[in-house]
This record gives sequence, structure tokens and C-alpha cells, in this order.
Amino acid sequence: MLGEPVPKKERGLEKLSKSALIERAKRHIFSLGLYDVASYLCRLNMKFGLAKIQYTQYKLGMEPNATFISAPDETVTRNKVRWESGIGYGGKVSWGSGEDKVFVLDVMPNACGMLVGGIKNLPEPREVMNNIYELKRNEVFIDNIKVSWDFHVGNHFIDMFRVVKVTEIDLPDYIFIIHSAAPELQGENQKGLGLYYHKSRVLKEMMKEVKTPFGPCRVVLDGDAKEYYKFFRYAEEFAKKRRRLAATEIFGDFIEIINETHQGLLNYNEISLGCHYINQQGQMFPIALRADLPAYLVRGNLNLSEETIEALGFYKRAKKLGVMDRLRTLNILPHGGGYTFPDMLEASGEVEIDNKRYFIIEMKSGIGQKIISSTEGIPFMYRGREVIVRTIELRMCDIVARLMPIYVLKI
Repeated sequence: MLGEPVPKKERGLEKLSKSALIERAKRHIFSLGLYDVASYLCRLNMKFGLAKIQYTQYKLGMEPNATFISAPDETVTRNKVRWESGIGYGGKVSWGSGEDKVFVLDVMPNACGMLVGGIKNLPEPREVMNNIYELKRNEVFIDNIKVSWDFHVGNHFIDMFRVVKVTEIDLPDYIFIIHSAAPELQGENQKGLGLYYHKSRVLKEMMKEVKTPFGPCRVVLDGDAKEYYKFFRYAEEFAKKRRRLAATEIFGDFIEIINETHQGLLNYNEISLGCHYINQQGQMFPIALRADLPAYLVRGNLNLSEETIEALGFYKRAKKLGVMDRLRTLNILPHGGGYTFPDMLEASGEVEIDNKRYFIIEMKSGIGQKIISSTEGIPFMYRGREVIVRTIELRMCDIVARLMPIYVLKI
């Protein structure tokens, strides 16, 4: 219950220094990442966000044990607002039992996901481009909301693949992936209060700002939390309908194989932030890498096993912190390769000025440094096969099929 006394061992969090709060938050980060510069930057930034969430939990009378457990594609977010709130990407963030009526808005769920569809014949790129043009030219509505197509924005895309089967599962010869969210619902709209606090006047008026040593943490509580959760579930279904509609208009008849969210709320206190969530053993998901590399269809394994937790060196720390169940029921997979930065070697330091963080980056050339406040606008590329290799090594999934790229559309 919110407002109940904090356990005795956790009293006095407000008496800890900022550095002590950061160190405390770092112990609640469990990384399955590749430990390249993007992975390291994720954890550097996430320790601030996690410290802020833990301090907020304490102020609300909750046990301050928020965690970030990453997938093998752990990386940065290029969304400036989310990054400056201290949030990384490519993992599961948890801040309660799952039933506490508290939503942390700083994580910014947007119902982004991927639809995997099968077709019998391979369409020519020009035919697909013409269909996309017609789709954009005509006004299209879902539940009386006008759709704004965004296949060219960020890492949203339409991919076409040839299927190479690894198992006996029956699959079409050709598969496409549509990657998109629900940008129409980020601000307030006729269906509800909106997803993003900085784009919705209604949500901004409803939320509470909890003051922390790391800046405000934005939350909605109790009945408002129920309303927000209900609206997110609507947004998630809207996003799935949106991907399904796009697939029908662009490709005609198709077989829907997967249509799952990888950036969304799992309950009142957890978000899969750029990772698939496995509801049941053997559930199938796509892992899309780069345009010049195969993508994969995989069957997810419920993870992590106790053996893997021990091998990763997490067991004693998780046990001591009382968060072992979050590792045992992690049940996530990478949804892609994740961003990385080909010219960067490592993050060698950080500076904080007026609650704004700056990261000092050493370059692979050995000449000069970059000092950045966010990753927005910085040249990047997507990681390759090392992500799928790491995922298999951790026994998180089994490969069902390789998807050989034919063409990618970002138009």
C-alpha cells in the first residue's frame, strides 16, 4: 500500500549523498549486454534514472528497489526527453509488485512493435512503393482517429525477406516486417489522455512531480494510474490495428505470424523498454538486425535459469537485494541489434552541471574526445550477429528461421 512506512532498513534514504544513491542504484542494474560503448552509456545514464525512481518509491512509501535488467541489445535511447530523464534502452524496468497503482511516466511507453507477415509471392519494390504512396495519400482512420503514417521516421521501416527454415515449422516463402508505433496517441486525443507527459496537457495536469536529488520524477497515482493503464492498453491495440491495416493495404492478403509490442507496459510497475516479453514458453518473435544481415524468427524460452543467473555472477547480489524473482521471471528477448557508435571506443568519464549530465567519450582513432549530453544526432549504426549469438549463449531462445534480406523501405 502506498503511504505505508518504509521498512526500517531503508529509512533515511534522503540522508544519503547523491553519490551514495547512485551507487545504490547501480547495484540494481543487471546487464546481459555486449559491453560496447553503447551498452556502457546505457548503464551510465540508467543509474541516474534508477536512482530517481528509487528515491520516488521511498517518498511514496514503497520499497525502493527499482531494477533495470537488460537484454543482449542493451543500448541508448535516441529520444532526447527519455534520455535526459535518465533512461536507457533495451531491457525491463521494474518499480513495484506489479499491482501498485504507480506509473513512472519518465520511461515513456509508446506501444511500438513489429508485425511479421507472410506472403506467397515476392512483390517488386516499385509495386510496394506505389501502395505506400496510395496509403499515405488517402485519409485513413482507425476508431475515428486519423492515421499519420511514419515508415520513414527513426528506426521504423518495412523489410522484405526470403525465408530459410531451420526447423520443420510451416512458414511462407516470403516474409515482411512492419516496425511502427502509435504516434497519433502521444498527446491528448478523443480517446484518452495521451502517452507522453510532455505532449499531453491533460496528462501534465494529472501527473505528480516527485522532487529528487536528480530532478523531478513524473508519476500518476491511484485512480489516475488506472486511467493511464487503461489508455495504454487501448493505444497498444490501436498500434496493432495500425500495423495490420498497413500490411493489408500494402501487401494485400497475408498471413499474420506475429504482431507484438516491444515498448510497452507489462503491468502497473513494469515496462519492456525495447525488448520482447515472453508470455509463454515457445512464443515466436522476430529479431531484426541490419539491412545487410539476416533477421531471425525465434522461439522464446522462459528466462533466466538459475544456472545462468549464477554463471553471470548475479545470484548473490540479487538474493541480497531481494530481487531474485525479477531475474527468474525476466522472460525477455532483444528485438533488434540496438544502436552502437562505430567511431567511439569508450566512455571515460561524466560531468554533471546544474542537474544536466555530460559524458566524455574516447575515440577509436585515439585522437580527441567527444563530450555529449545526449545521443540525439550522433552518427550510429546497428549491431550485427553478436546480438543473436549472445542471446543463444544465454539460452534465451531457439532459432526457427533465418530471414534473408531482399529490400528495406524507409519512405
